[in-house]
Amino acid sequence: MDEFEEFAFALLDQISVELGEEKTITEARAKASEAFGTRITFDDIRTISEQVAPESARNASKFTGIAVPPSKMEFPDLADFKHLKGRKVFPAKGSEGFVDELFRALALEDAGKIAQLAKSDIGRFLVYSTYAKGYISQISTTYGDFYESTIYLNRFVLSSYPQIILHKFGPPYESNFGRVNSGYRGALKMTILEEQVHSIQKNLYSINKAAVTQVNEINEELAKIILDLDVTKINGLYEYLQIPAVPEDYPAAQRANLFFTLNPDNFIVRVLGPDVMTFTKVTVDPKILDFVPELLDIYQRWLKPIQSHHAAFTTMEGMAEFAVRHMLRDDADFHNYLVTFANTDISTYQIRKSIGMDFTEHIVSKIGGKAYGTMIENPPTTRELKNPEIYLKRI
Repeated sequence: MDEFEEFAFALLDQISVELGEEKTITEARAKASEAFGTRITFDDIRTISEQVAPESARNASKFTGIAVPPSKMEFPDLADFKHLKGRKVFPAKGSEGFVDELFRALALEDAGKIAQLAKSDIGRFLVYSTYAKGYISQISTTYGDFYESTIYLNRFVLSSYPQIILHKFGPPYESNFGRVNSGYRGALKMTILEEQVHSIQKNLYSINKAAVTQVNEINEELAKIILDLDVTKINGLYEYLQIPAVPEDYPAAQRANLFFTLNPDNFIVRVLGPDVMTFTKVTVDPKILDFVPELLDIYQRWLKPIQSHHAAFTTMEGMAEFAVRHMLRDDADFHNYLVTFANTDISTYQIRKSIGMDFTEHIVSKIGGKAYGTMIENPPTTRELKNPEIYLKRI
């Protein structure tokens, strides 16, 4: 096995927990179907979604003060839903095709294709393989997504969970069917509402996409710098940073480990902590700069787009969460979703905290109906997310 094949298997190993969960879900669904026979069936997600979406859009438009645009709804299977996630990596210009192939190979668990891609362009592989764990390893807990005017609903999860949950209640299944079916509708109501709110966030979406693209450009630049380092500098960095040694006959692996160590998403956040999202400048150990003098400039340029991404994404998610919390708080289906699917209740859900939702709640309480439009067109900074009063003074 060469080092590129090892890269492929290592990458698949990173998402092995998710793959195991997918197998467990498939097996549990099969057992439920066998137990139910033809006696108990749930409506297809398309049927319920088409019933729920129009009223949800009207209510969301009224709540946010912004017309929810017409959106297609698609219901991809597991592999296609994973492939969709690759489109939201927002790669640097020229890398779109590589990322598309990489995520398709990951979705199909095609180790040979992954190895081929790594061998063909190790720099791009280093940059974009880092997304695999974060983007694909959450598929079993991701109900939906919004991308380019389309709401995507995760057919694998949403078609499996109602059957699995009802089966766990045990016989007689008919006695719990109504409650679980209601929770199933609640899950779809929540997901569709979240994605409809995302559909109105065009400016935030554009800001986020531009920021992530810039981060990827910077990471591609860093990968090239590290791949071009001579062996003396590589060995010096390994020794200084105390990175476990890699055999010299694995040159790509040597540089890969160094890239993953010095990648700003890992290195800067690990050294400076999460407060780096409010910093205006970074510092780098001078000894490291002796080996890679370009690193300080790389990290400093990375700071602005990563903060822009963090602020936009946090705001987008917070606005959707706030809408769900207030619009569905009296919805019986949503209550049943919380109890049967999420193993919680409305009281616990209502006190749940997040930076984005807390920020949204504060702005809505201060400026009322125009809050959503204001946050979309004039988004907060990372500092303002932590202190909404600063944002209110600025706007």
